[in-house]
Amino acid sequence: MEKAKGNLLLLLTALIWGSAFVAQSVGMDYIGPFTFSAVRNLIAILVLIPVVWVFGCPREEKNRLTPCERLKPDPVTLKAGVLCGIWMGIASILQQVGMVMTTAGKAGFITALYIILVPILGRFLGRPVRKIMLLCVPMALVGFYLLCVKGGFSISFGDFLIFLCAIFFAGQILTIDHFLLLGASSVKLAWVQFAVTFVISAVLTVLFEKPVWEALWEARWALLYTGMLSSGVAYTLQIVGQKYTEPTTATLIMSLESVFAALSGWLLLGETMTGKELTGCVLVFVAVLLAQIPIKKRT
Repeated sequence: MEKAKGNLLLLLTALIWGSAFVAQSVGMDYIGPFTFSAVRNLIAILVLIPVVWVFGCPREEKNRLTPCERLKPDPVTLKAGVLCGIWMGIASILQQVGMVMTTAGKAGFITALYIILVPILGRFLGRPVRKIMLLCVPMALVGFYLLCVKGGFSISFGDFLIFLCAIFFAGQILTIDHFLLLGASSVKLAWVQFAVTFVISAVLTVLFEKPVWEALWEARWALLYTGMLSSGVAYTLQIVGQKYTEPTTATLIMSLESVFAALSGWLLLGETMTGKELTGCVLVFVAVLLAQIPIKKRT
């Protein structure tokens, strides 16, 4: 029963994350990418404050700590949050700018390449790479080519930015994994991470954009969806869901984010894909699925 509950929560997480690509695309009709990222992360911080109060401290410590003390991260968590915030800040900016020049469906599938990139980058850190990756990587690359490359071996600049975003998201995941092994608090890490991402986005907003209140108000639903649901609520669902689901299954379920992104773009924005692009989507998604399947060791 608990396993089914965890799987359902993770499926809902993937649905929220995937459909958020549509909200991000719609938000770009009113405000710039830096402004969107800054406001989104500010909302996420506010949403995560009660989450940290509830999940961020051991039960026996809650009664003797003040609300501010519950939010305070330990040194390891603070360092982890700052580093992850830098990775995530760069990744989210690249993604947001890239989405101005590509579709929500394509952005979702290209971003999903981080699941392939994580073990590849991990290899440079001395982590072993499973043999299945020798199949997954070429398959994902072929899929990426069919999805993005136009005539004359060129890809759109937006697709290229989204691919760079996937690399930085992979770096963020590896950083999180490293610091969780050192005892960092996952919930407080998220709070610090969103704060750092907000600062990066806010600085870029001041330097390059001039948001006005009327435009922010027009983009309010996209901002609230991505800030509250995609960042705040979905992250909480992921934490709770993974309590009941083993890591490989959890990652497999959450990789469906790319499918929900394509479906949402089709249903809500009327986006279409050619047969070549659909074939690329299928190859990327199959590569993502194969990358998450555990291989049993021979006894």
